[in-house]
Formats: sequence, C-alpha cells, structure tokens
Amino acid sequence: MISLSLCMIVRDEEKVLGRCLASVKGLADEVVIVDTGSADRTKEIAAQYTDRIYDFVWEDDFSAARNFAFQKGTCDYLMWLDADDVIPEREARKFLELKRTLPKDADVVMMPYATAFDEQGRSTFTYYRERIVRNRAGYLFRGRVHEVIPPTGTVVYSDVCVEHWKSGTGDGVRNLRIYEGMERRGEPFDARALYYYGRELLFHRRYEKAAEILERFLHRPDGWVENRIDAARQLSRCYAAMGEKERALESLLHTFAYDVPRGEVCCDLAGCFQEQERYDLAIFWYRQALHAEKKPETGAFVEEDCYGFLPALGLCVCCDRLGRYEEAAGYNELAGTYRPQSPYYLSNVEYFREMGVQAESFPAL
Repeated sequence: MISLSLCMIVRDEEKVLGRCLASVKGLADEVVIVDTGSADRTKEIAAQYTDRIYDFVWEDDFSAARNFAFQKGTCDYLMWLDADDVIPEREARKFLELKRTLPKDADVVMMPYATAFDEQGRSTFTYYRERIVRNRAGYLFRGRVHEVIPPTGTVVYSDVCVEHWKSGTGDGVRNLRIYEGMERRGEPFDARALYYYGRELLFHRRYEKAAEILERFLHRPDGWVENRIDAARQLSRCYAAMGEKERALESLLHTFAYDVPRGEVCCDLAGCFQEQERYDLAIFWYRQALHAEKKPETGAFVEEDCYGFLPALGLCVCCDRLGRYEEAAGYNELAGTYRPQSPYYLSNVEYFREMGVQAESFPAL
C-alpha cells in the first residue's frame, strides 16, 4: 500500500477544517497544514489532527502556497484538499482500496470533484481534478489563481469522489483582484489564466470586459479544448446580457467546431430558442440534450442536470406553451425521476392536477 501525505493550505477556516480533517482520518498517513495568515482558531483545530503545521506569507499566489505545502510532504504520494472539501464516508473504503491497488508506475491520480448538489444532496456539477501526485517527481502547481498541475506521466483515473461543501461566501472578489493586479503589472497571461479571468469578470457582471477577455482566449492557438467549449458558452452569456442575441447564438454554435454538442450546450441552445418563443426548435435541442453523451474523462465541467432534469423540464414548458398538455405533463413526470424533490417539478404536478391533465407515459424521445 502506498503512503500518502495530505498537504493543505488554509486561512480562517475554523468553521470547516475539522470536518475536512475528520473525513480523512485513517486515510492519509501524514497531514501537512500550511497557514497563510489565519486570525481565528484554524491552527488550533489543525493541531488536533497533526503537528505538521507551517506558516506561509500570502502573496496572492495559490500555486506558491500549495507548492510550499507539497515540499513538506514526506510520503510516497502527495494529495491536496481545500478546507471545505470532504471525502464522504461512503467513499472511504474505496479510497483505501485505491491506496492498496494503485499501480506502481502511477504518477498522477485523477479523481472526480463534486461542487454543487441538489435537494437530496446528489451531485449536480462534477469534473475531474489531478488530486494525487507522486512525490519528488517534479510535480508543481501553476497559476496564481485556479492553480493546476498539468497531468503527465502515467495517469490513473479513480472513481473516488471528493465533495466540496462551501460554507459562507468567502472573499468573493479575491480572484478577480489577483487577475486585475496581474494585468496592471503587465504579467503575462497564459491561455488558462485568460479563460478563468474571463469567467471571473462574467461572474461579477463585467460583461463587456469579460467578452473581450474570452474572445482573446478563443483566438489563442494553445487553449485546451474543454476550456474553449466552456469559454464559448460563457461568451454567449456575456452577449446575451448585453442584449446581443445573435452574437450569443453564434457563440454557442461555435462550440460545434470543437466536439459533438454536449448536454450543456444543447440546453443553452434550447434556452435561446425558448426565450424567442420558437418552441419547436427549443424542443429539438432539449431532446438532443437528453441523448447527449457525458464525457467526464475529458476533464470537462459536467452539469448533471443538463442530461436529464433540465431538458425534461424544458420540454414540459415548451409543450405546455404549444398546448400539448398531456405530453407536457409526461415530460414533467420524467423530470421528477431525476429530482423528485425539486420545487419546479412539484409545482408543475400541482399545475397539471388543477388543470385535470393526465400525464401520458413518458413521451417518445
């Protein structure tokens, strides 16, 4: 069985750190905590689990802090988590099995990361991250923000899922502030940094600037294909927010240049046509979403709802607008198979009950 160092960077995480460290008790052979300036009980809580606690002066660079933490790890492999991450109890046995059976030549272990959840606590947003790397093999994080270790060597994919349960709002402008500081200082932006800078600007509703940055990213020859697909989606949202509907649609169609349309793109297209009351076109794209193939192994952001719940709900709305009430009710029942506690599904159940509409069996897709 391999030995494993868990290496974390933390700051003012007293509300969640204990939960995280309790979830990995018995899983990690060593815990390294690097504190970047806590003013609360973070280090006191960390001391309940480890004596490997270090201070690091924060310099607006996540990679620098994480690489410092990795330098302190002494085991065969290094793993990172954020303070508001957990390894759920149901995953613990699988994690230990991974440690026991990991091939001797494994360099990087990719693991799914779940960061959003529905009413029943099921993941609705997942993607693979490089979670474990071989120690003393030159693996380093890159990027001041949204830091990453480029996977090289022998890469192993595991189905052990890490869950991210954020507590509070945190510093909502920190990432944008770091990117804007880089821009002011004239620091070079690689393709990944441009992509995430554009996303941060969009999140803060700086639509014109976001569109400019995302366009710059899409014109670079070195952008990762998954980032290109998502950047085109985010660019579409920028143009829609600026009232440029045609350019918003063109941006979505641009994703076809990279791969077969994903469920997320199909739902975006359907939403565009639904907003225009072009319900037949919206229905076509919602149906495509139901048949779309998820590709988590590519590292893409996977919005689970776009492959079931959202297209079924969209089909319900569109069919209702066209007066196809039994079909609409059937699609609502289909939506309920994905998220039976959704308030949207439950509200529609009451709506069709009051109308006296009997849902047909799930409509042909």
